[in-house]
Amino acid sequence: MDAVSDPGEMRASDAEREQVVERLREASVEGRLTLAELTERTEAAYLARTHAELAQLTTDLPGGAPAPGPTPGPGPQPVKPMGKVRTWVVAVMGDAKRNGTWRIDQEIGAVSVMGDVTLDLREAEVRTPEVEITATCVMGDLKIIVPDGVDVQLSGVAIMGDKKVQVVEAPAGQNAPVVKVKAFVLMGDVKIIGDSLATPIKRGWFAWSEWWWDRRKEGRHQIHRDIRQSIEMGRQAHREMMQAHRDAQREFRHGFRDAMRGEREVRRQMMRDDQEARRESRREERDAWREGRQGDPPPSAPY
Repeated sequence: MDAVSDPGEMRASDAEREQVVERLREASVEGRLTLAELTERTEAAYLARTHAELAQLTTDLPGGAPAPGPTPGPGPQPVKPMGKVRTWVVAVMGDAKRNGTWRIDQEIGAVSVMGDVTLDLREAEVRTPEVEITATCVMGDLKIIVPDGVDVQLSGVAIMGDKKVQVVEAPAGQNAPVVKVKAFVLMGDVKIIGDSLATPIKRGWFAWSEWWWDRRKEGRHQIHRDIRQSIEMGRQAHREMMQAHRDAQREFRHGFRDAMRGEREVRRQMMRDDQEARRESRREERDAWREGRQGDPPPSAPY
């Protein structure tokens, strides 16, 4: 049995993938990766098949490529500011936008009052374990742009308004970057859209980009095939349900017609019986009258 000559071609394990993902998170907290880069490399780490492919994801980070081994303990976590300290982005009857390279090291408060607020997180340096946004929208529009592949957690209340997520999220079970949005909407709109629905940003091209894109397409194609299959199965179930509904309606109509026909027949029979009874009664009355006439004495002759 031949052994693998190149250690880099050794198959990667799930634990080694998680080790690389944790290292990428640490690099993001240190300001070495933007949210888009962290999301892309995290997705690539889960799609990597060999040690060499995993090593490509961290070659431009301090320490170079990690050697395969046991997963180390968690590194130092960033210290969160005490209290509810927020970075505020406010638009009152106007526009406010944060995009390009900017730093997120605390919770974000976004307020739109009859205005438009846009937060583009793709090129932001995220120094916290997850992005937390409190969005307040009153008769305005608030749009948050994130990389496709992040884990979006949307909560809050919408009154005469709308809050929705249009993001291609990572498959279940992956430790993707997390964006938490708590939205309070009154006659407005809060939308979280993915990179595929926004203006593209400039991205670097790395050695792992080619195989990452190929496997990403394979995964997306499989997802699309599964979705199409689910849609077709749903359509088939809907057709069968509609056919069963039509059959039930047809049987009901037939049964109703039979019942109405039977009721009409009963009524006709009752009318015939009633008419026959009346004729019979009239015959009996005539016969009794004739018999009475025949039994009367003849009238006496006049004097």
